[in-house]
Amino acid sequence: MPPLKKQKGIDTMANRVTFPFTQKQAYAALISLIENGEAKYEAVAKNGDKSIVKPNLDTLVDFLAHKIEQADKKSDAPRKLTPQQEANVKTMEGILANMEVGKRYTIGDMLMTFDCFEPTTSPQRVSALLSKLGAKGTGEIVRTEEKGKAYFSLA
Repeated sequence: MPPLKKQKGIDTMANRVTFPFTQKQAYAALISLIENGEAKYEAVAKNGDKSIVKPNLDTLVDFLAHKIEQADKKSDAPRKLTPQQEANVKTMEGILANMEVGKRYTIGDMLMTFDCFEPTTSPQRVSALLSKLGAKGTGEIVRTEEKGKAYFSLA
C-alpha cells in the first residue's frame, strides 16, 4: 500500500494515540513509574561523558509529590480580576443603574446620558459590555432591532 499523503483530516501515523493530561497527572504517572523501578535518565558529567543513571527514588518521589502539591495550590487559588475586568464590572453596574424600566436606549444615547462611561469609551466597547449583559451573558438586558438600529432595554 502506498504511503498516505499529508492531507487535512488524515492522520498518517495510524497507531498514534495521544491523551492530553495535566501537569498533576504527569507527575503522578512519573511517581508510579519511579516506584516501579523503571525510571532512568541520561546524565552528562562535567568532563562530557554521558551515561544512563538510575535516580535516587526517594528524592525524586519527594520532588514530584511537592510538584503535585504546587499544582493543587495553583488550581485552587482564587482568581483576582484584572484592573480592566474590575472597570468593566463597574461600568456594567453603572449601565444597569442608569437604565429605566420600559425605556429603550441606543448606544449613542447611553454614551451621551449615562455618567458611568469614561470620556474615551467607544461605541464598540459599550456594545461588548451590553452583549455581556444581554442574551449572551446574564440576560439582564434585551436587544431589539428596528430598521437596522439596535435598541437596548431592561429585561
